Amino acid sequence: MIYDYTIIKGDGSELNLADYKGKVIMVVNTATGCGFTPQYAPIEQLYRDYHDQGLEILDVPCNQFGNQAPGTDDEIHEFCTLHFNTTFPQMKKADVNGENELPIYTYLKSQKGFEGFSEHPYKALLEKMFAEADPEWDQKPDIKWNFTKFIIDRDGNVVARFEPTADMTEVEACIKSLL
Repeated sequence: MIYDYTIIKGDGSELNLADYKGKVIMVVNTATGCGFTPQYAPIEQLYRDYHDQGLEILDVPCNQFGNQAPGTDDEIHEFCTLHFNTTFPQMKKADVNGENELPIYTYLKSQKGFEGFSEHPYKALLEKMFAEADPEWDQKPDIKWNFTKFIIDRDGNVVARFEPTADMTEVEACIKSLL
């Protein structure tokens, strides 16, 4: 269950997910130098609009995709607050795939695997890039790119996975349905 996990915050302190029991949680891996980086703005808007109703956002900076989050935790936090006025909690930069992936990501991926990209200007580019690297890429639950979002309901169930190509209005509709 999601509440069995902890994660390290950007300041180095530990966040116990059991503290979020009864909340709707969005876990998202982010990067500051990505074509999807502008999603910080609608994510922040979701936080401002729904935090008081029980939404929590866990931002996990990750440098595994195209080296697009190369900075330190402090540099990443400064970028996000300066350019997107983010106020939601930012975790310590971490891996979301592979031997050093955060255990919470192992769990999230076991609950909701990859189901394909939504229509988006980057869809064909991403699919071509992944297919060239691994013909079976779309059969694996791995996180494919920055800004993959997992939504957890108030009971701790992983109810949705949104790839970075998903329309943010779909993400918002999912969250609103759970609040």
